[in-house]
Amino acid sequence: MAQAYKTETANGTNGSPQAGRAGTRVRSLLQRWRGDRGIWRRGVVLACFAVLIALLMILHAQIPNRIGNLGSLTETFLPWFGAFIPVILVVAVLRRSAIALIALLLPAVVWLNLFGGLMFSDKSGAGGDLTVATHNVNAGNPDPEGTAKQVAASGADVVALQELPVGQVSTYEKALAGTYKYHSVEGTVGLWSKYPMTDTADVDIQMGWTRAMRSTVQTPKGAVAFYVAHMPSVRVKLNAGFTANQRDNSADALGEAIAHERVGKVVLLGDLNGTMNDRSLNAVTSQMRSTQGAAGDGFGFSWPASFPMARIDQIMVRGVEPVSSWTLPQTDSDHLPIAARIKM
Repeated sequence: MAQAYKTETANGTNGSPQAGRAGTRVRSLLQRWRGDRGIWRRGVVLACFAVLIALLMILHAQIPNRIGNLGSLTETFLPWFGAFIPVILVVAVLRRSAIALIALLLPAVVWLNLFGGLMFSDKSGAGGDLTVATHNVNAGNPDPEGTAKQVAASGADVVALQELPVGQVSTYEKALAGTYKYHSVEGTVGLWSKYPMTDTADVDIQMGWTRAMRSTVQTPKGAVAFYVAHMPSVRVKLNAGFTANQRDNSADALGEAIAHERVGKVVLLGDLNGTMNDRSLNAVTSQMRSTQGAAGDGFGFSWPASFPMARIDQIMVRGVEPVSSWTLPQTDSDHLPIAARIKM
């Protein structure tokens, strides 16, 4: 029995040869690091890069928009700055740089403070009175009927669609007619509802054609003002950088319309071509809550559908309580549809 005991424990913890070898490698690595006189001299540039990433996240609001709207561009993809952290970690370990590892703590702490709550906590709850959904269906969608039916299958009581081509509006209307008794299309945006709609009209967002609308939906829990909007597209140009001036002007016009809304309960559905971090949408975001931020699980990225990197499609509310928020399965659009459940 004594010989058997020695055989089991000689290989390391719990008798695992792999665990024993791993422990030996770690001890060997630590010994090499302790004897390495250059550990505090290597990786200074890498450490400076880590500090720069942290400063960009901390001071993103101070980055000016005067040159190519760089501030808005940074804020649109701000969560992705966290992708640099594991890269810096791996390089710092390979370089055996203590100063880089210590500097890495700064961007790690900043990122967790900004986005840890979104990344690691599920704020969604149960219940609610009304389910809403929105989808930029893409003007070039090869299967509009299938896309419409997929969104209707979400069980939403109210659905907003953007980028509706004039020649395909009837296709969407027919596909959704069996689920939604009431609907209205204004320009390239539309709203479908299981409940009566009144006071429907387009909203001027200073584009020269209609890409926003408003309607009062008479739900069983009371009247709700619904806004549907498709902000102008944002472009990255070689000679002008991140151009978003038209989108910003439209956001200001939409924010003014919502500010003058007389119905107490308001829901905004649409493709805003910007995230909640984008300062240029302050006219809207300052007076409304994001359902994803208040009651979602994770970031809820919606674009591009093939590899979502940003949430530029939004559901925002005022005067009602978000209960849950989520993305829906991919359709033939380049955006993912999103949905939310709200409590009146």
